[in-house]
Amino acid sequence: MTEDVWPDKPSPEQIRREWSATASALPVGTRITGHVFSRRPFGVFIRIDDAPNAVGLADIGSMPPGASLPALGAQISGEVVWHADHNYQVRIRLSEWLDHG
Repeated sequence: MTEDVWPDKPSPEQIRREWSATASALPVGTRITGHVFSRRPFGVFIRIDDAPNAVGLADIGSMPPGASLPALGAQISGEVVWHADHNYQVRIRLSEWLDHG
């Protein structure tokens, strides 16, 4: 089951239309905060504070051994590590994971 705790989530069209501005506002290395709005087997999706049309993804490929995915609705912090232009996602490495490494 997928739960969504981002009731005012922007539409895919809004995310696509704002992608250039999102990537410019959140360059690689930018520290972010946000909330987990969806948990999937491959990682968590993040609503990034101060970037209303940005979707962050922290995937399990960047998780160190022994780390676990944050809970749905959890407040997180991390760093932008990549822009996935093909699906308009900001890839995030979570600070909680850095603490494990």
